[in-house]
Amino acid sequence: MRGGTAIQNSLPSDWQAGRFLGRVQTAQGPSPVLVIGGELFDMSRVAPTVSALVETGDFSGAGGVSLGALDHADVTVISPVDLQCVKACGVTFAVSAVERVIEERARGDWAAAGAIRDSLEARVGGSIRSVVPGSAEAAELKAALVEAGLWSQYLEVAIGPDAEVFTKAPVLSTVGAGAEIGIRSDSSWNNPEPEIALLVDSKGQAVGACLGNDVNLRDFEGRSALLLGKAKDNNASCSLGPFVRLFDDSFTIDDVRKAEVRLTIEGEDNYRLEGASNMAEISRDPLDLVKQTLSEHQYPDGFVLFLGTLFAPVQDRDEPGRGFTHKVGDTVRIESARLGELVNRVVYSRDAAPWETGIGAFIANLAARGLLGGAA
Repeated sequence: MRGGTAIQNSLPSDWQAGRFLGRVQTAQGPSPVLVIGGELFDMSRVAPTVSALVETGDFSGAGGVSLGALDHADVTVISPVDLQCVKACGVTFAVSAVERVIEERARGDWAAAGAIRDSLEARVGGSIRSVVPGSAEAAELKAALVEAGLWSQYLEVAIGPDAEVFTKAPVLSTVGAGAEIGIRSDSSWNNPEPEIALLVDSKGQAVGACLGNDVNLRDFEGRSALLLGKAKDNNASCSLGPFVRLFDDSFTIDDVRKAEVRLTIEGEDNYRLEGASNMAEISRDPLDLVKQTLSEHQYPDGFVLFLGTLFAPVQDRDEPGRGFTHKVGDTVRIESARLGELVNRVVYSRDAAPWETGIGAFIANLAARGLLGGAA
């Protein structure tokens, strides 16, 4: 996404009251930036990476170079994270739990999904919504579902004590606002997953939040949960942005807990789909998901964590019973009042811009710019 007005329009209406962290692509290379009071600051001379800037804990803009007013800045916004691990939690909403069981039972075949959906929702949908994961009541529900032959590995992570946490994408592979997002060319049943993602430092403290699209291939994962890697990790299959809104007096974790995430998909075939995900319906608290991600692990460069989505697109697109799947050219717009909007256009992963700047090339660029006087 390029240009001051476009960048400003992607931010929430109260953007001048908050502080935002992100990255821009300069002629020299990527640089961490802060948006404070309508002004854009290049922070690369203070900390060469977003990860390093987060670790300083200083988001005042001190020592940064002003790039001028945001609405006049001629820069290209890219993904707001760099050296952080990209993690994601799945099946954190009851609806997504039911949909994952549908995929599993349909073995990735969209044609079988409708009948299974009606039957499964009637038998277990209400029960899943009413229990706290990991509670005694959840254990009783599990026992009843096992006895009825309705148990699933997806229900285990939906109501059991342990959340599903997986690695969504390699370090530095995420794309930002305005970029193309990718689906595999051999997938016939797929969808966006509009989510809020938390930015977490190396100490396990959530410092802010942004929007994200955890693109998913329903046919691949439905055939086998062991295909999760192919379903989730493909070129350009993970977008974040436009910026991370930092937690402060104007925006806190409670704003994340009660946020509504809206999704609009517009196809070149005049198809339009709208949906919404209310974070108040999440089964596990966002900070509990952070804790479970940390578990017995360390993340010295921090991590970004997708929190999951309530939204499961079932609206028919081409023929009755088929539900939704992407087509090349779809425009995906994800919005939330306090975080702004993230817009991407769908292409095949093989046709998206190739990921060429890995960790080695990234560090070499920072070194050539003289930015590695300290830790990256």
